Amino acid sequence: MSDAIADAKRALRAELRERRHAMSPAARAAAAEGLHAQLNALVAARSVTTMACFLSTTTEPDTHAFVTDAAARGIRVLLPVTRADGLLDWAVATPDGEIAEGLFGLPEPVGELLGPIAVNDVDVLVIPAAAVSPDGTRLGWGRGYYDKTIGSMEGCPPVYAVVFDSEIIDDIPRDVHDQPVTGIVTPTQTLTLAPTGR
Repeated sequence: MSDAIADAKRALRAELRERRHAMSPAARAAAAEGLHAQLNALVAARSVTTMACFLSTTTEPDTHAFVTDAAARGIRVLLPVTRADGLLDWAVATPDGEIAEGLFGLPEPVGELLGPIAVNDVDVLVIPAAAVSPDGTRLGWGRGYYDKTIGSMEGCPPVYAVVFDSEIIDDIPRDVHDQPVTGIVTPTQTLTLAPTGR
């Protein structure tokens, strides 16, 4: 990655992080409710029976209620567990599943680990992002876990990045290893983007 791209990403992440920290509790609650509805509509529209999702941190759009609800309705939801080698293990969500602090302080499920290839069988991936552009360029938080996961999948299913509405940004710095997404989910809308050729 060139220094210019790395610096631009760092600056944008810092700005987005600050914006997220400044959100009011009322705005967070409204966003959580909206995101839950959008994700329910997405899995219904795509007849999803198995999916990958993530457990949000306190500043991300809240996915916890959706994950609990989806698992209770019989959707097989795989949740990521970070590994020191840069890969993701996966565990199956349960409605009353225990959550612990994983690497980097992220909320992660406690339970049997299925290994990195378990995600190859999902109908859709729902992943975190700092921002996404309308052409599918995703800005993550800089550790590369999801770029590695998406880049290594044969026949990758649709990938939807979750962001707040204000985080759909036209101009996101992009490097060669950055994997595009096929859709964006916000608290008010779900966008399926034009194919990128991946």
